[in-house]
Parts: sequence; C-alpha cells; structure tokens
Amino acid sequence: MDTFLKHLPVAHRGLHDKAMPENSLPAFRAAAEAGFAIETDVRFSKDRKMYVFHDDDLKRLAGVDRAFIDCTSEELSAYRLSGTDEHIPTFREFLEEVGGRVPLLIEIKSMEGVSGEEIAKAMLTELDRYTGEYAIQSFQPFYVKAFKELRPNICCGLLASASTKKSDFGGSVFWRIKAHVIKNLSLKNSVKPDFVSYAVYDLPQKAVTKFKGVKLAWTITSPELEQTARKYVDNIIFEQYIPEK
Repeated sequence: MDTFLKHLPVAHRGLHDKAMPENSLPAFRAAAEAGFAIETDVRFSKDRKMYVFHDDDLKRLAGVDRAFIDCTSEELSAYRLSGTDEHIPTFREFLEEVGGRVPLLIEIKSMEGVSGEEIAKAMLTELDRYTGEYAIQSFQPFYVKAFKELRPNICCGLLASASTKKSDFGGSVFWRIKAHVIKNLSLKNSVKPDFVSYAVYDLPQKAVTKFKGVKLAWTITSPELEQTARKYVDNIIFEQYIPEK
C-alpha cells in the first residue's frame, strides 16, 4: 500500500512546545505549516463526543484529577491545556484545523466499555466528510480490525511495545497475557495491519523484523535517536526536534 507513512516524518501530537501544548490547535497548525504529517489521539467524553487528547485523565494536562471518560463535553469545554488559553479540541475541530493540508495518523485510545464498531462508526461520521489523507492505529487490536472491516481501503496499523506494565491495562489480572500479545504482534494475522508502530527503545524486536508491512518507531526525540531507529524502521514519529523530510 502506497502511503505517507513510508517517508514523511510524523509530528507527535502536533508540533508542540511550551507555548503550544500537545494536541492543541496551534500545535496542529504549526505542524501543518511545516509540512509534517500529524499524529494525534482520539477518545470519547462521557456523552460520547469525540476529542483529541492523549491521557486517560486530566491531571497532567489540565490540572484536574478526573478521568476523561467521566467528563461531559460541557465540562471539558471549561478546561485549558498546560496553563495556556488553549482548550481541548474536539475531533471535528482538529480535522477542520488541518483541512487536508498534511496527512494524519490517528490513534484510537483504549477505552473500557467502548467497542471497536462503536468508536469506528463515530469516527467515520467525521472522517467520511474529510478530504485529506489519514491512517488509523491503536494498541487495541480489535479497534484496528473493526475500522479496517468498515474501510478496507484505509491504511490501519498496530501500536506496540515490549515494555508495557500492569497499569497500562487498567490493572487487569490478565495484563501479562495482553502485554505478551502486544509485544509479539500476536494478532497480526487476524487484524492484517498495513503497518506497525513500535516503541523505539524496544528495538530491535524479532516481531518487527519479521513484519512485511511499513514500520514506524515512536517517539524519536533527537537526531541521534532517529539515526538508531532508522536501522530498523521506515519512518519516525517525533517530538522535541525538527527532522529532515
């Protein structure tokens, strides 16, 4: 599959800095103006509105000790990012801001009680009206599979790491099994991903080496780390520096 993921560096949560918080409209605007692809995160509010926000809770980015999924869209509209005047963007605002200028790499966050079909259909309500190029990824294989079944022409991939821990799985008693599945891309034959996106500090990894599709590494934070990552992958997801295109 011919895709931007093979060659265009991807700005992790936009091109952000202290003045432009991660996953904020100015960070997305800066990445688009610089001509980089943009990685972002999608999750539901309590009332099933879609937002771009990475963390499960609001503490780090908004200074509020609440789970994101427990907040309504009305409540979320009052919060600001990292001490700035920037609000938490909705998925629609994000798409409107980028406007097809650069490709998008959209991560579907794992959400308890949310099926792959539900989140995929909700996203497609917005994405089917969007004219720009995009790809989908998630740590949750069944989210990826659900999206791919609905839109087989869209590039979809698995996020993975060899160093997940119990807290990454909500304290599940089955966390070791789930971690093993993610580390080894064990469900790739069922999901049939077009690409894998692997944690850079866990490379090299046998499962990545054997994978036949496009390979990305996250999150690259320096030219030196990029040089190492490119021994094992086709492309990078970056922050804290500006790579060559």
